[in-house]
Amino acid sequence: MPTARQSLLDAAGTALAGRPWPLVRMADVAAVAGVSRQTLYNEFGSKEGLARALVRREADAYLAGADLALKEAGVEAVAEWTVTAAGSSALVRAVLTGCWGERLPAPAPGGVTSSSTVPAQRRADGPLPGPGDLVKLVRERAAAALRSAGRPRAEADQLARDCELAVRLALSCLLAPPGDGGAGRLVREALPHRRRDATA
Repeated sequence: MPTARQSLLDAAGTALAGRPWPLVRMADVAAVAGVSRQTLYNEFGSKEGLARALVRREADAYLAGADLALKEAGVEAVAEWTVTAAGSSALVRAVLTGCWGERLPAPAPGGVTSSSTVPAQRRADGPLPGPGDLVKLVRERAAAALRSAGRPRAEADQLARDCELAVRLALSCLLAPPGDGGAGRLVREALPHRRRDATA
C-alpha cells in the first residue's frame, strides 16, 4: 500500500499531466490522494517543496531505469531507455535537457534550507540534478556497478565511458529522431568496439 507521500506525488503527477503546474492546486492534490491538505503541507512544506520532490522522484526513476537497462541488456539499452523515459515523462525530459516549459514545475536548481524532519524531503530540498549531473551520475553508477560485479577496473571504466556517450547520443535523439535501429544503432555505430552481447 502506498504511503501518503507516494500517493501525494502520484496525485501531483496526475494533476500535472492534465494542466500546467501553475494551475495545480495543493487542495486538489490532497483531495485526489485522499489526505488532508495539512498532511500535504506536513510532507512537503509548500508547493515548491512538492515540485522539488516530484522532480527528484522522476530523476531517481530515470537513474534506476538506466541501472537496470545496463545490467540486463548493456550500454545500447541505456540509450534506448533514455529516449523512452524522456518520451514518456515531460519531467524526465526537462531534467535531462534543462528545457523547462511553462507547464512544468521548474524548481530552482540550488538547494533550499530545510527544517523538515522527513528524510526524503530533506533530500528533495537539496540541489536537484541538472543534465550534466545526471549524465555524470549514470557514468559513476555504471562504473561502481561494474566494479562491484567483478569487472577489472579498466574494463569497468571503459564501459562507464561508453555508458556516458550512449546517454549523450540518446539526448541528441530527443531533438533529431534517430531513424531505423533507434538510439542503440547509433551507439553501435559510434562505438565500434561495442558488441551486441557486451552486457554489464
